[in-house]
Amino acid sequence: MSIVLRPYLWYKLFNSLFFGLAVGSIFVLYTPLEPSIFSLGGIGLAIGLLLVAKGYEKMMNLLVFYRITLLVELLTLFIIVSFLIFKYDYSSVLFIYISYQVTFVFGNYLMRVETLALKRTSLLSFADVIKQKGYLAGMILSYLFYKIIEFFGIVDKEMQVYYLHGLLLLVQIVIIFFVFKAFRSR
Repeated sequence: MSIVLRPYLWYKLFNSLFFGLAVGSIFVLYTPLEPSIFSLGGIGLAIGLLLVAKGYEKMMNLLVFYRITLLVELLTLFIIVSFLIFKYDYSSVLFIYISYQVTFVFGNYLMRVETLALKRTSLLSFADVIKQKGYLAGMILSYLFYKIIEFFGIVDKEMQVYYLHGLLLLVQIVIIFFVFKAFRSR
């Protein structure tokens, strides 16, 4: 397994764009949850991060990196689709929160392997610059998106977040496309 650099960098750009687009929606999305849930989620995340870190020795290779990257992106796609399909209520929001926490469990691992896989400082720097540009572009697009749909009379916050998830769905499909392009079997 090897990384194809150009599609990998496109993947990083769109992945960061996704987070920039989505970051503001969590304040509306997670409204039904009580604060104690966030404490439990933090505890679960910390335990998950510990378990993953203990498995680093077996996981520090490109095949596992590819599989976990794909798993995280497919789970994110599933989260978006479930939000678009199912009723916005406590149980669906709790499912979304828990699912995102599961994806975050692999965050440190993915960053560590990326550092090992890209090897050169110049590539790591370039990847981080691309990620920051994607995040910034996502936040700008998110702001513009909300202002445009407000202009068309959609002022209900839950509806705005729902429509944003339509855009997130498109971005997530592009992300998964680039994950498939970025990893090549030898």
